[in-house]
Amino acid sequence: MGSKLGEFGRFVNIDRVLDYVEKRRHEDGGYCFVSVLDDTNVNDTYYAVKIHDLLGLEVPEKEKTIEFLEGTIQPQTAVVAIAMALEALAILGADDVAREHVDIVYTKYNPLEGKFAVGLGGSEEFGTATPLEATYWVVKAFKAIGQPISEEEKEKIRAFVMKFRMGTGYGVKHPTTTMTYQALFTLHTLGYRPPKSPHFRNCELCGDWGGFTEVPYSLPPYLEPTFYATRGLELQDERPTCPKRHIWFIRQLQNSNGGFRRSLELGISNFQNTYRALAVIESMMRHL
Repeated sequence: MGSKLGEFGRFVNIDRVLDYVEKRRHEDGGYCFVSVLDDTNVNDTYYAVKIHDLLGLEVPEKEKTIEFLEGTIQPQTAVVAIAMALEALAILGADDVAREHVDIVYTKYNPLEGKFAVGLGGSEEFGTATPLEATYWVVKAFKAIGQPISEEEKEKIRAFVMKFRMGTGYGVKHPTTTMTYQALFTLHTLGYRPPKSPHFRNCELCGDWGGFTEVPYSLPPYLEPTFYATRGLELQDERPTCPKRHIWFIRQLQNSNGGFRRSLELGISNFQNTYRALAVIESMMRHL
């Protein structure tokens, strides 16, 4: 077992994680978190690629996965899914393939034309993507593939993101951990330096719980705000208060099939949860 896998193995059953992912790889190079289904998709394939990358492993039959991802970039594909495909292609070393398809992004997301919400489609978090979420994914993908964003585009995006600012956080009806991170990541990536937000720290649970919440001073913790708050603290060069407790929280989320669920209550494993759980573990290990 490689040294990186050994590090993760101190805290979670990493062999089961690898088995969980591998059993859900299909002939077409795509992945589906429900192993009995052939319904391979961008989301699961993106997170399979991210899991391999996080663990320092090569994606098996990488060329098949590159071909699968490229084939998913279609006019009818939601902009968040297209951005995922582009980023995953970059991770697989196919930046040139990704850049060939940049034009399709601009048919759905074009800040110079005021297009922040054309054909948004599915979301990672909320069922239907918000324009801020789409902005986050597009900026993230363009950074990964080395696609330049003009100064005029940057300013349009900055002004758009700031519409979601609410006090010291970002949101639609109230500040949330997810949207605050997405906004701050976008601004930082574009070269802006917004003030540090206390939102992430106010959502941290130590004591009997561990993890982070979506809104301050609430219960219970969930995996997605824990992931985004962890990333948010890193972005602001801040440390978590109780990394051991957060690792404890993540450990409780691993199911018997090797994947992870989103809460301490019963729940199914999926690739998104599994990547986020491992990413939190990796971050917390640096603070022990």
